[in-house]
Amino acid sequence: MWEDVTLPALLAPLTLWDAGALGLLALGWFGLGYWIEHAPARFASVSSLMAQYRRDWMARMAERDTRIFDAQIIASLRQGTNFFASTCVLALGGVLALMGNTEPLTMLADEIAPGHAEDLAFQVRLMPVVVFLTTAFLRFVWASRVFGYCAVVMASVSNDPADPEGPPRAAQAAELNIRAAANFNRGLRGMYFALASVAWVLGAVALGAAALVAIWVVWSREFASAPRRILRGEEP
Repeated sequence: MWEDVTLPALLAPLTLWDAGALGLLALGWFGLGYWIEHAPARFASVSSLMAQYRRDWMARMAERDTRIFDAQIIASLRQGTNFFASTCVLALGGVLALMGNTEPLTMLADEIAPGHAEDLAFQVRLMPVVVFLTTAFLRFVWASRVFGYCAVVMASVSNDPADPEGPPRAAQAAELNIRAAANFNRGLRGMYFALASVAWVLGAVALGAAALVAIWVVWSREFASAPRRILRGEEP
């Protein structure tokens, strides 16, 4: 199918509206991601606030003789990360299969906009979904591995409170935990934007609207949610 298709032929059906909607999607992905991870302290995101709690967790862990509870938390975090990675693989397989047979999409587009379905380059319109899902999968896999590194470093922290290497090792475990969580959050954002990208099969306007919805949902979760108010010690 693809060997006889040139790049100009694929891009020919796309309009300036499509380019604008894609630009909005990309701006939301990169801009919002940077804002979440580099927000000022007075307007910190949930992810930034949780970073300090993770440091406090590792400091308390170093003071405990029995660390079964800590090990269970790490195992739970890895399990959740692996679940999302598996979900990305299944979703990615479904999208790739759909790219090979666009007849269902053609029928759907023809119902929404009769006579216009043949002009839609569905394979191109599904590519952002593939990109976001692939990015999310890679982030989840790396997060799972870094959580594993964190578990090993946690296990290397001595039970002796007087051991001078204890606090530095706990601090290392905390930073690994934070990096793993950052990649997990990036994977989740990738899934949000992958869902938004699906709307492109309905046109540029639908993609732009879905991109705005995804941006709002991610922003509100990080900066205007009840968990953020709770973490800041405010009324939920």
